[in-house]
Amino acid sequence: MDEKPWFEKGLRFNCTGCGDCCTGAPGFVWVNREEIAALASRLRLEVAEFERRYVRKVGLRKSLIEYANGDCVFFDPGTRKCTVYEDRPRQCRTWPFWASNVATEEAWQQTCEVCPGSGTGQLHSAQHVLHQISVVKI
Repeated sequence: MDEKPWFEKGLRFNCTGCGDCCTGAPGFVWVNREEIAALASRLRLEVAEFERRYVRKVGLRKSLIEYANGDCVFFDPGTRKCTVYEDRPRQCRTWPFWASNVATEEAWQQTCEVCPGSGTGQLHSAQHVLHQISVVKI
């Protein structure tokens, strides 16, 4: 079935660096073995030590821990930047192009209301958006 997505002409997104996607309501930042290993290496920690400090198990999956206010453990509130940006998980790399955010025009509009970079800036092709969706299941 070759049905075209509602965003067949692409979607605009340009990260403003606001840090809003790293903060807010509690949630999950899913990580896999490769991402854990990369983050551990970046912080010069053994994988087991990294997991002890920064990872929690949620069912069969693993997520980065967060502070009580919902901020990611790697979010620096002073600079409003990610302290591990170059090695951030796929979930972070693919924002805002998640299936839930682009399922409908209404869902995309809601994303644009909470993310100042969504709906502005660079036009990303539908092919790029669909690839990003395929990278990680939230």
